[in-house]
Amino acid sequence: MAALLFVPGSILTLGAGYVFGLVSGTVIVSLASTATAALAFLIARYLARERVEKAARKNEKFAAMDRSIGKNGWKIVALLRLSPLVPFSLSNYFYGLTSVRFIPYILASWAAMLPGTFLYVYLGSIGKNAGDKKSAWEWALLGAGLLATVAVTVILARVAKKELKKSHAGGKES
Repeated sequence: MAALLFVPGSILTLGAGYVFGLVSGTVIVSLASTATAALAFLIARYLARERVEKAARKNEKFAAMDRSIGKNGWKIVALLRLSPLVPFSLSNYFYGLTSVRFIPYILASWAAMLPGTFLYVYLGSIGKNAGDKKSAWEWALLGAGLLATVAVTVILARVAKKELKKSHAGGKES
């Protein structure tokens, strides 16, 4: 519910990692963020459309996002979820204004939010265990896991950004 009210999801996700650990925290945040995305989408589409449209008109990125989603649907939703171009809470409402269908939107959102969710939950879980005594080997594994997770997340974000630029450029030519 906090994310529906624009509380930054990163703070909540780090907290989930700290409180629930890596596996449980990832599952909880994945379910919660997907449910939040679904609720905001439905609110924008059916309950508060005029108000969200007014906010969308003020956002330059929304027009490009809307055109791209109109042509490529869930694929653009997934790419936008991988790239931090639009804040999570705001984008959930904006997607409700686009032509993307609900089920593809939810599935694409869930799958594309997983890398970032895992990264932030992982960081939160490391924070909880930072005071525990660990061997050098355990710290090395934690560090390697963190670096691998950050690398994958950054690579996915770069690929998404590149694909979004291609999609946007294609939209301008047609």
